[in-house]
Amino acid sequence: MQIKFIGAAGTVTGSMHLIEAAGKKFLLDCGLYQGKRKLAYEINKNFPEFDPKEIDFVILSHAHIDHSGNLPSLVKKGFKGEIYSTFATRDLCQIMLIDSAHIQEKDVQFVNKKRAKQGKNLFEPLYTQADAGETLKRFVGLNYYHTFRIDSNISFSFVDAGHILGSAVTHIEINENGKRINLGFTGDLGRPNLPILKDPEKIPPVDLLICESTYGNKFHDDPVNAEKRLIEIINKALERNGKIIIPAFSVGRTQELVFALHNVFESGKVDRIPVYVDSPLSVNATEVFRMHPECFDNDTAKYLLENKDPFGFNQLHYITETEESKKLNELKEPAIIISSSGMCEAGRIQHHLLNNIEDPKNIVLIVGYSAQHTLGRRITEREPEVKIFGDVYKLNAEVIVLDFFSAHADQKELLDYCNQFDKSRIQNLFLVHGESEHQSVLKDKLIEIGFNNVTIPQKGDDFNY
Repeated sequence: MQIKFIGAAGTVTGSMHLIEAAGKKFLLDCGLYQGKRKLAYEINKNFPEFDPKEIDFVILSHAHIDHSGNLPSLVKKGFKGEIYSTFATRDLCQIMLIDSAHIQEKDVQFVNKKRAKQGKNLFEPLYTQADAGETLKRFVGLNYYHTFRIDSNISFSFVDAGHILGSAVTHIEINENGKRINLGFTGDLGRPNLPILKDPEKIPPVDLLICESTYGNKFHDDPVNAEKRLIEIINKALERNGKIIIPAFSVGRTQELVFALHNVFESGKVDRIPVYVDSPLSVNATEVFRMHPECFDNDTAKYLLENKDPFGFNQLHYITETEESKKLNELKEPAIIISSSGMCEAGRIQHHLLNNIEDPKNIVLIVGYSAQHTLGRRITEREPEVKIFGDVYKLNAEVIVLDFFSAHADQKELLDYCNQFDKSRIQNLFLVHGESEHQSVLKDKLIEIGFNNVTIPQKGDDFNY
């Protein structure tokens, strides 16, 4: 068996790992690399490490675009196999991949208007909505805890990763040349004791583990304090008569924010201000949440049974039409605008930022992780000027970073999860989906608690077993 690390190796985006075993080639995830536009486009448009026509199947951990978003390119270039995921991931991808294609088409159209006037070569989107549609035909939805057999030599099962709706930790059993190897893949690992979703679940024993490491050297704020901080920020906007602009991933983060804001306003501890969720994808994703109560923790399931409205449809403004979105620029009173994407690399959030970040009355509230070289990272690091659609804007708005809502396990939570495994059995623990300084700290901590072999693979590294 060979594992080759292609994406999310030494970085936090573009998750993709190639497994060759028992006569099969398959991928764990096929995500979009997100970062500098030119570099991202070059990385995403080709698959130099393999021929897509030779890939037999894909196992998808969850629907976030940095894990699923390059599946249409894979299909466009000849992949004919199945894409296995949970049912909730399949349903989310039905809207997310079409939305990803739509955003790429619109962004290219917007940029090409400028390039045409400048006499420059025009860009093409990585893939179209038609390519995304073909990709969706290849999805096979599976239940958690169900062992699916590819053939007599390869089988796998999912348990809940607690990261976003439908996210999964995968356990794969491979029989090759009379030897059995059990491989674990965390995908993105969630956090225990957060609202809405179940806690991350343990998979059966493994010989090899591929583990995410996004927050390998960080500790998250206690979510108990989230309500207090939200109230402080809302009051600050009220005092200034300013807006709160929140870049948020359409799936997971947006629903958590809506849930938290709903509870804050219902508590009566702060004056209610308008909340706009400006993302067609977020609206559709929230409806998918309603379709999958099997993913909710007990408290949220009970909440729904009591006919409460945790996602705020009766109090919030969900916006899908472009003209409605543009009208938000005319708002004069305090308001909260939640829009995607979370890393600010595409979608309507870029328009809201360029219309609001130069006004010191406003607040940009960062509630998630942004990879290096993304607009979200530059705002998080409070660079005095940022480029949006090629134009420079002064970052005069106040930037506030909250990690109460992070859907990724922090260092302690990663160590607690890994500590459940039999360390003497694990031949190698691979750290992926993290930046080098985070991974190095986590590696040392894992060795301290008894793991003998911890490896930080780089793009293109392969390992044989």
